[in-house]
Amino acid sequence: MKIKRIVLVCLVIVLYGCKALKNANKEANIAKNVILLISDGTGLSQVSSAFYFKESSPNYSRFKNIGLINTSSSREDVTDSAAGATAFACGVKTYNGAIGVADDSTEVRNLVEISSMKKINTGMIATSSITHATPASFYAHTPNRGSAEIIASHLAQSEVDFFAGGGLQFFNNRKDGRNLLHELTENQFKIDTTSLNDFSTIKSSEKVGYLLAKDAMPTVTKGRGDFLSKATEIAIQFLSKDNSGFFLMSEGSQIDWGGHENNAPYLVSELIDFDDAVGKALDYAEKEGNTLVIVTSDHETGGFTLAAKKKKTEDGEAYSDYSEIGMTFSTTGHSATLIPVFAYGPGSEEFAGVYENTNIFEKILKVTKWGSLE
Repeated sequence: MKIKRIVLVCLVIVLYGCKALKNANKEANIAKNVILLISDGTGLSQVSSAFYFKESSPNYSRFKNIGLINTSSSREDVTDSAAGATAFACGVKTYNGAIGVADDSTEVRNLVEISSMKKINTGMIATSSITHATPASFYAHTPNRGSAEIIASHLAQSEVDFFAGGGLQFFNNRKDGRNLLHELTENQFKIDTTSLNDFSTIKSSEKVGYLLAKDAMPTVTKGRGDFLSKATEIAIQFLSKDNSGFFLMSEGSQIDWGGHENNAPYLVSELIDFDDAVGKALDYAEKEGNTLVIVTSDHETGGFTLAAKKKKTEDGEAYSDYSEIGMTFSTTGHSATLIPVFAYGPGSEEFAGVYENTNIFEKILKVTKWGSLE
């Protein structure tokens, strides 16, 4: 009898241990924080350029879980940034030009609204105007992406806790005469229109907003400096200060513009700058262990290709030099190519495979439980 009791006790301990381990593993797969980095207009060739032209090892090489998304919008095979970002932010396919609304123009809840209900802190960063299509899709609702003043008014009343980018004119030089800087202050924001501060100067603030250019921020080659990586780092510090969890969207907006211009040096410099911001997010995620980092794009722009450089012999005969890369474009618009998704941290394995862009939204809610009723 004594031996039977010992065996029974051991069995109970083993079963309890297995259950505890199972629960621990389940909890370990839940992401407390999410950093979504969007490189507007970036396909695989744009990503590849960092491996050839960045002087240090690209942060893209630090990911193990990689997938592909189809970016088509509800009515068009080739999406624009508004429909592409709305798919990420709201989980619905919509028409090109739509911000935070479905195909029938009805408003759809976004990640900021959903996560804020769970007391999650939220932030937006862009190298464009903060009212531009991608950031706007995470806090605004309007049928037309061109309605910058309407979008700005939505930001002033949103649940966003931190933002940084350009677009000052849409807040203080408006056709309707409203000064949204006053409204932002009334909504507990500390607003700065001159430069990014160190975290120590904003630590005690309830909310923080940086509007550092009239419209878009300058390009990297014209003096923007390390704005994107620094803003990403400061946002992480600010949003994580109370340990309640956070969602941050940080966009390298102007990679897309380099593609539209078929300007390879512009594109590559912006892509490398974005990769630096990815590094800041990964450094934090590796240190904390509870943060999911997702890196993707709304679409590809320019039909960008890394090919053998075209040269001519002394006799004028054209040939391809396979020892040197030549960057070419096939369009000044967007393309429909599948877009890579890179993920790191708890739940990152969910982002492997091939799926629709709307699944980014669904997967974020799944691995965070932000959409649950608990």
